[in-house]
Amino acid sequence: MCIIITSNSAKMIHLCIIMIPEQENTESKGTNPFPFNNLFLIKGYVSGRNEFWMYLLGLLALFLGYLGFQAIILLPLLNIAQAQGISLAQIARDANILFNPDAMGMNRSLMLALMMGMFVFAFVVFLLFSGKVQKKTLTSMLSGYERFRWKRYFFAFAVWGFLLIVFQVIAYISSPGDMELRFEPGKFAVLFFVALILVPIQTGTEELLFRGYLMQGFSMLFKNGIAGIVVTSVIFGLLHGSNPETEAHGFLLMMPYYILFGAFLGVLTLLDEGAELAMGVHFANNFFSALLVCSKNSVLQTDAIFYTQVEKPGVELISWAILAVICFFVFYKTYRLSNWKLLIR
Repeated sequence: MCIIITSNSAKMIHLCIIMIPEQENTESKGTNPFPFNNLFLIKGYVSGRNEFWMYLLGLLALFLGYLGFQAIILLPLLNIAQAQGISLAQIARDANILFNPDAMGMNRSLMLALMMGMFVFAFVVFLLFSGKVQKKTLTSMLSGYERFRWKRYFFAFAVWGFLLIVFQVIAYISSPGDMELRFEPGKFAVLFFVALILVPIQTGTEELLFRGYLMQGFSMLFKNGIAGIVVTSVIFGLLHGSNPETEAHGFLLMMPYYILFGAFLGVLTLLDEGAELAMGVHFANNFFSALLVCSKNSVLQTDAIFYTQVEKPGVELISWAILAVICFFVFYKTYRLSNWKLLIR
């Protein structure tokens, strides 16, 4: 139990916040000196510098880190492309070709590692900015509680991963002709370890940015959690607009998937007053997608167990919605995510 004492000291308020035990979501009773009841949004409110222009600088720092790694590997990739007979004109028309391991004649797991390396670089640069300049701790951007709740993270990973595996098994049994088994133990083992090490950094960086940092920033700007969910989900979707899937299947078909996925993760974050569930789901989504099935338009070209040339994005969107409902129901029952007012403030 915590008695909130109105004070001009952000540090005193923060110490009071982290004393709240990890129980079911509750609203503060009595006088609330904060613009929010949500512990996660309060944590952002009392931590570090919160002028909105600081959040814009933090976003810029992360992208500079991301682009900085691209600049480092660009010249070697261009040399490899030239050796493979890929012209600059082809690259200008489709820059994604530089990250297509088959077109570049590169090992698929090596290319995956290079792609994930951009997020490692971005994560480090962002942490330096947010910690040294904005004076925010990593935990303050990820959870409303004193410590990151690892049990929630791994539980979410297990639930979403299990649902993806079941869905893939059903898809294979119902339409075996759509998928080709390409399991090669040696290549798969390398893929597994590369994905296990680097995919959680990639997905963690995205969640730190969208469901953590920017969710808090936009919610403070609009004094409303729903606005934070909407804005971050739209940005999340638009930044995936250059993915090969979007170019292959169309902007209007793929944007709903990316935006709804972002909104789903945003709702989980605010209802649970922390990003642990969202991070676990996102990690499982990308990890098992990389391991289970690959297609010619997959953003991650990997040595997955299955390869398919039959892509049904409309069916996959409906299937994803069903999985999201089931997953949410499991979290709802397990963690009593019933305080819908937390989505507002």
